[in-house]
Amino acid sequence: MTIFFSKHARERMISRGISVKEVEDAIKSGSKTIQNPDKILSNYRYFCVVYKKIGNDTFVITVKPR
Repeated sequence: MTIFFSKHARERMISRGISVKEVEDAIKSGSKTIQNPDKILSNYRYFCVVYKKIGNDTFVITVKPR
C-alpha cells in the first residue's frame, strides 16, 4: 500500500503534531465511515483521516481533530 499526502494534509499534520506513522495506523485500524461520493473517514485516537482509495494507492486529503 502506497500512501500519498496532499499539501493540505501535510500542513495539518505538522500543525497538529500528527506523524506519518499515526496516519498509517489510523488508515489500517481506525473505525471507518464512508463519505459520499468516494471518501473514507478513519477515526483514530484524537483525529480523523480523510482519504480516497484508488487501486492500491491511498490519497490522504486531510487530517482533522475529532
